[in-house]
Amino acid sequence: MRAIWSGEISFGLVGVPVKLYSATRSHDVSFHQVHDDDGGRIRYERRCDVCNRIIDYEHIDKAYDDGDKTVILTDEELDALPAEDNDEVEVVQFVPGEQIDPILLGTAYFLEPVAKSPKSYLLLRSTLADSELTAVVRFTLRSKTHLGVLRAHGKLLLLQTLRWPEDVREVDFPAVNSRAKVTDKEKTMAAALVDQFAGDFHPEEFTDEYQEELRELIDDKLEQGDALDTAATFGRKPDPGDEKGGSGSGGTVLSLMDALEGSLAKRGGAGAKKSESSAGASGGAGRRSGTTKKTASTKKTAPSKKTASSKKTASSKSSASSKKTAGTSSTTSTKTTRGKKSA
Repeated sequence: MRAIWSGEISFGLVGVPVKLYSATRSHDVSFHQVHDDDGGRIRYERRCDVCNRIIDYEHIDKAYDDGDKTVILTDEELDALPAEDNDEVEVVQFVPGEQIDPILLGTAYFLEPVAKSPKSYLLLRSTLADSELTAVVRFTLRSKTHLGVLRAHGKLLLLQTLRWPEDVREVDFPAVNSRAKVTDKEKTMAAALVDQFAGDFHPEEFTDEYQEELRELIDDKLEQGDALDTAATFGRKPDPGDEKGGSGSGGTVLSLMDALEGSLAKRGGAGAKKSESSAGASGGAGRRSGTTKKTASTKKTAPSKKTASSKKTASSKSSASSKKTAGTSSTTSTKTTRGKKSA
């Protein structure tokens, strides 16, 4: 884990040297956009609307558009603006934690003590824990001034950004001003229902079922060979001619052809493809049907979701094979359509 910032917490006359680390990460599966016809990677260009050329980052400035006119701000002009020291987290106030509206809370960061002696870090952490107060702080990160809160989190100090009050929208939905009367009996019944769901919160008991099933679907497609060669389809770098704004040069077409031929060769070559077509052009659809059934079956068995290695066992492969066969016999029209698209 790499630190993204280093500095010190300013606590009166006490300085606490620290390093800043992201406290959270995303568990979502990352996707690329590809061409549905040949699997080629879709890339985006920084193209100028005036000269129609692709522009390097070093020649890109920021601009503000007020609707009628545009003001361009250079990096030199932005760097010349007065800014707070970017290596200090200044404690400005201590407040009861319940006074911090959760809607204001933003990104969380862990703080690591970096001094030879962590005594000042431990002192601040224990003070916050014992007082049950939250420190309101001000700091600069990535050239932006932030308001934040500092509090004890187990053995660590946790820094979390706060949204500025003007960033929270003010809304007034007409329905919330309704004069509809809620009876005492309805309130009693609602309270009884709440009691049935009441309990202690254990976040580890909850899982993202969509992401789990998505990973299972991806694993199934990889196991069944329904994949393209990554190096062949995603590995192409922009040709030098692309920088001149060329639209579809011969080199690009050859690159796509090479990618397709390499992918077909990896999956058994053109001969294997013809063999699949003569058998009913059903390979792709059969695999997809088998994948769908396998995923549906896995949903009913919780342990199999958490055991990725179980998919690689002989019995699992045998099961997947039998499901694939069942799918092949029951979806003839879908397979034919899929086979034509693959061809």
